[in-house]
Amino acid sequence: MSRVTLQTLESAPQEARPFLQNALNNSGFIPNLLAVLANAPAALETYVTVSAINGKASLGLAEREVIQLIAATTHGCSFCVAGHTAVAQNKAKLPAEVIEALRARGELPNARYEALAAFTRAVIATRGNVSDAEYQAFKEAGFEEGQALEVILGVSLATLCNFANSFAHTPLNPELARYRWEQAQA
Repeated sequence: MSRVTLQTLESAPQEARPFLQNALNNSGFIPNLLAVLANAPAALETYVTVSAINGKASLGLAEREVIQLIAATTHGCSFCVAGHTAVAQNKAKLPAEVIEALRARGELPNARYEALAAFTRAVIATRGNVSDAEYQAFKEAGFEEGQALEVILGVSLATLCNFANSFAHTPLNPELARYRWEQAQA
């Protein structure tokens, strides 16, 4: 159960309603993440704006989804893992074995994606203070200097969502139930 009100089109603050309506128009439902963020219209607007900006990155959708799934699994955000699994599978068309490895926090069967995942993990673990060797491995995989900053952009977007969902205890929408993920217990 959410500890924060799940806003609807009718109950949300006026400033949040256009964002919720847009989500409803695009997806056919309002993801509970947006229903939570609607409690703070500035947070919802930030999420929508940064998502759009992230979509303009030179990294492709599949690469951006690798970043989002690495961040979500690292931060333990079940809602975001489910949501990004849906995007990775249905829109980015990532191979099933790559998605499974991302969800399991394992090694990816694609060298370029694995380099991206390793760099993303390092960015999160070091709060951006990656080693020269980690950065060099990222570049040797064919990534460019600016793309390292795009990884940080993706991590910043994920952090907003992951932390908001963890704080709110955001329940999974029924539309995402088939992508459910539970963090493995240590």
